[in-house]
Amino acid sequence: MQLYNTLSAKEREQLIEDAGQERLTISFYKYAHVKNTTIFRNHLFIHWNELDVLGRIYVANEGINAQLSVPADNFLAFKRHLDSIVFLENVRLNIAVEQDNKSFLKLKVKVRHKIVADGLNDETFDVTNKGVHVNAETFNELIEDPNTVLVDMRNHYESEIGHFKNAVTPDVDTFRDSLDIIEEDLSAHKEDKKLVMYCTGGIRCEKASAYYRHKGFKQVYQLEGGIIEYTRQVKAKNLENKFLGKNFVFDHRRGERISEDIISNCHQCGKPCDTHVNCANEACHLLFIQCADCAAAMNECCSDDCKSVHALPFEEQKKLRKGKHASNKIFKKGRSPVLKFKK
Repeated sequence: MQLYNTLSAKEREQLIEDAGQERLTISFYKYAHVKNTTIFRNHLFIHWNELDVLGRIYVANEGINAQLSVPADNFLAFKRHLDSIVFLENVRLNIAVEQDNKSFLKLKVKVRHKIVADGLNDETFDVTNKGVHVNAETFNELIEDPNTVLVDMRNHYESEIGHFKNAVTPDVDTFRDSLDIIEEDLSAHKEDKKLVMYCTGGIRCEKASAYYRHKGFKQVYQLEGGIIEYTRQVKAKNLENKFLGKNFVFDHRRGERISEDIISNCHQCGKPCDTHVNCANEACHLLFIQCADCAAAMNECCSDDCKSVHALPFEEQKKLRKGKHASNKIFKKGRSPVLKFKK
């Protein structure tokens, strides 16, 4: 039985265009105890492939993390299948603020050690012993309390283009980097301060809330559903929006505008800009912020060296890449000495 993709991204893109169907971009997660991850993975792939689901899904013994798109006409069937899985019945689905039929072009369901890499090897840590979930209205009230410390649990390149006002935004590359830094910085306030956290869709701050409870913090809260659900509630209930800028998302859109504020700058010229791109040189692929003028001048590349390589015939570029490992710049998103105006 086929349990893998047979179409390339370009072939799938053409099929989406030809179908002319509206698709919904959705994300969800659930921490749960999954015993046989391989069987679970295969079960999901078989059923979701039949529904033309595309996306990036990770399963692990600690649960599932899914970012995907599904044809709008198949949404109810997709929801029925989720509800047929005991621990996913009525799971909260985060619907993207901005829809794009091509947000995902392949179905990838992968077994991972954890759905959120945390670097922890503590068998006494229970990820399901989470903090208090709060909705948008309560969150707005909490972050105005002088006894609250608001922490962004995302990485530097995410918070750079958008974050809640007055939030602590750790300058980190990964979630695991932030755990010890935040604990150390706030260690004197485990008893007296309210620790309030947020992330994109809730998955990282939920694990962080359990971790900080495990570490002795007494008042731990998380924004339920993350920035995505917060934005939906703000619009639905006509609440004050306290988020500035864009919400970084992990599909080809790279961002959803939440407010008109532009709080970051082009990494090449310094002008106000919050558009993330990947360097057009496939041997680099560095994620960085680039304005339209610099994109035109640099041929969508991050440096003069990459611009020169990108100008070569495709076959010449392939020869240059052959046998070489991907640059570390790919994994240090937004960090490179060629980015003169990186904050």
